[in-house]
Amino acid sequence: MTSLVQRLKSPSGNFWATLCLLALPPLFWAGNFIVGRSVRGDIPPLTLSFDRWVIASLVLLPFTYAILRRECRLYWQYRYRILIASITGVAAFNSLIYVGLQTTTASNALILNSFIPLLISLFGSLFFKLHLKRSQWLGMAVSFSGVLLILTRGDWQILRSLSFNHGDLVVFLAMVSWAVYTLVIQRMPKEMNRLGLMSVQMFVGLLVVMPFYAAEVYSGASPIWNSHTLLALAYVGIVPSVLAYLLYTASVERLGPAKAGLSIHLIPAFGVLLSIGLLGESLHWYQLTGVALIFIGILRS
Repeated sequence: MTSLVQRLKSPSGNFWATLCLLALPPLFWAGNFIVGRSVRGDIPPLTLSFDRWVIASLVLLPFTYAILRRECRLYWQYRYRILIASITGVAAFNSLIYVGLQTTTASNALILNSFIPLLISLFGSLFFKLHLKRSQWLGMAVSFSGVLLILTRGDWQILRSLSFNHGDLVVFLAMVSWAVYTLVIQRMPKEMNRLGLMSVQMFVGLLVVMPFYAAEVYSGASPIWNSHTLLALAYVGIVPSVLAYLLYTASVERLGPAKAGLSIHLIPAFGVLLSIGLLGESLHWYQLTGVALIFIGILRS
């Protein structure tokens, strides 16, 4: 797997290698939402989250064991940042996504995911003293109007009565969690190996999820294991958790963070197409209008 990634990120690679680096990570991450929605009646959400990170940790460990031994003191030095990153990026984000997908569509969750860049800018301004221009504030306002349109499903009476869909609100909390994670992870020292850091976050995130997973099991919720659910678990544990991350890291090295980061906007596009084709979901006018407002806001910012 690592040799494939090395070949893809090589500057001598061809157009198709570049296309793979840009397209595959958002496609794989979009698939996480599709799988989470498709197994909502078979695998309880916290069980899915916990088992996902068990698999991902075991898959990644052979590649990071030497790194973990070499940098253990550095990880301990930044233990509080790593703890926050593990809670927000590993434990909370995916658990909230899977909980939200119990009662909202994959399409809605994926469209709300596109609001993350604006949340990062907002929190960066509020808590890390990042200066935002007037155009960026305007862009956030436009994007947030798109989010509200999706949350209210085009019925503004819902806003007045505050009777939002529970799943949409939980997914929105997941987006907030990921925005916090992004800002924290950007403040890790550059000399810290990112693959090793990811492995540490997985282990810590597992410890955070464990009591909630245990409570879910104690409540009587249990998975239904069959070929479909086993394949789904293998997918979320390997493809979006490890493979997509390795490919995205390679794309950053090959193309730079600015160009590679643009591919993140493909997640809702791929996801909506997959949700229609695989889950039989349908698009509504408020979703199309909402995603248009979100992207207008992003471009304005």
